[in-house]
Amino acid sequence: MVALPPREFSVGQLSARSGVAVSALHFYEREGLITSRRTSGNQRRYSRDTLRRVAFIRISHRVGIPLATIREALATLPDGRTPTKKDWARLSRFWRDDLSSRIDELTSLRDHLTDCIGCGCLSLSGCLLANPGDRLAVDGAGPRRVFETFP
Repeated sequence: MVALPPREFSVGQLSARSGVAVSALHFYEREGLITSRRTSGNQRRYSRDTLRRVAFIRISHRVGIPLATIREALATLPDGRTPTKKDWARLSRFWRDDLSSRIDELTSLRDHLTDCIGCGCLSLSGCLLANPGDRLAVDGAGPRRVFETFP
């Protein structure tokens, strides 16, 4: 007889399956990123689709998407049922432009990282090679060349 996978996970089981610490799962729940129900013994139980949500949170956060933005995206998924492939496709279209923009910015940063990025230290009048006469100072403080590339 083959054992069926559990319909719900305890917080420890969800942690083991997702690779996310129990404390992080509690944090995600407090932040409204995932939800659980409570048993009669007041123990948390997470539905199976929470695994996919946790994976989505981890990947999104890893590429620099703020938790508030992740929460907004997850809020577009249906309550009361497991999101379908169509639901996840809709959510991915929601971020397509933002992710493309981030990729372009990171590519530009990578390609120009060895150049002077006008980080402030190179906009001092003492830097005769990268910023003769401190000419970047007239444009304002901070990383002037980065601001030009990434407004």
